[in-house]
Amino acid sequence: MNKRVLEIRNLSKNYKNIKAVSELSLQVNEKMVYGILGPNGSGKTTTLGMLLGVVNQNQGSYSWFENGNKDENRKRIGSLLETPNFYPYLTAEQNLEITAKIKEIDGDSSEIDRVLKMVDLYERRDSKFKTFSLGMKQRLAIASALLGEPEVLVLDEPTNGLDPQGIAEIRDLIIDIGKKGKTIIIASHILDEIEKVCTHCAILKNGKLLRTGTIDEIIGNQESTLVKIGAEDKMLLAEIVNSNPEMTIYKQSAVNDLMIISVSKNTKSDQINRYFFDKGIVLNQLDVYNESLENQFLDIIRES
Repeated sequence: MNKRVLEIRNLSKNYKNIKAVSELSLQVNEKMVYGILGPNGSGKTTTLGMLLGVVNQNQGSYSWFENGNKDENRKRIGSLLETPNFYPYLTAEQNLEITAKIKEIDGDSSEIDRVLKMVDLYERRDSKFKTFSLGMKQRLAIASALLGEPEVLVLDEPTNGLDPQGIAEIRDLIIDIGKKGKTIIIASHILDEIEKVCTHCAILKNGKLLRTGTIDEIIGNQESTLVKIGAEDKMLLAEIVNSNPEMTIYKQSAVNDLMIISVSKNTKSDQINRYFFDKGIVLNQLDVYNESLENQFLDIIRES
């Protein structure tokens, strides 16, 4: 069983009459890529600020590495909370040397070369920061967070403001870092980013935790196939589905009032069509339905 890296218990933060975070409880284990997902203003950045000691909580507690919230824990954490802020007229290598001194870690050439290679900026190590694209600036910021080989990487909206190519580059980088066994906590409002990068996810709205679990658990991936069906007689359609113990209504689609049903994994479309035809109903739509984090996220937010 993987070790516990972070435990949050009833963490709350108020700004006057606004509850930015309300009684949040989470657990992150070693080697997880854990996404904190929510709309803008849901409390993601405030949560990370409290966990990194730059924002004081009003109540609740958190513990890193089963060692409380001691300052010494931060030496084991690499973080990126804001827009990359480097000296524009210094090279990538020079900027990382300064970051290493600030962090009080060994910033010799081998360590700086290591992180530059990890983020694919080694060939541009002698280029000035001002010549970098936004994606390259973000990769350099991640390189600075990786200095000293921290056990945990904390990233707040790492693809914010990037073009599609830059987003893809950062996404691939995070996936690669995660595959090497690094624990990563990433806050984002971009559904696609969380679904493709993370192993686990927590969904926040207005500072409250709505759902948490693995990505597959939240999406609802089970040992079954989801099928979207439709017919003129919707009541009869529902009756037929409910009368079959091997079929369940997964959800009603908001589009065209279609029904999404769950059937066994090996059931084929022609078998489903024949089944309903034999029961006296003609389907006017029959499509395999692929659930996504976006669908579930919208449903969870709507229900809340």
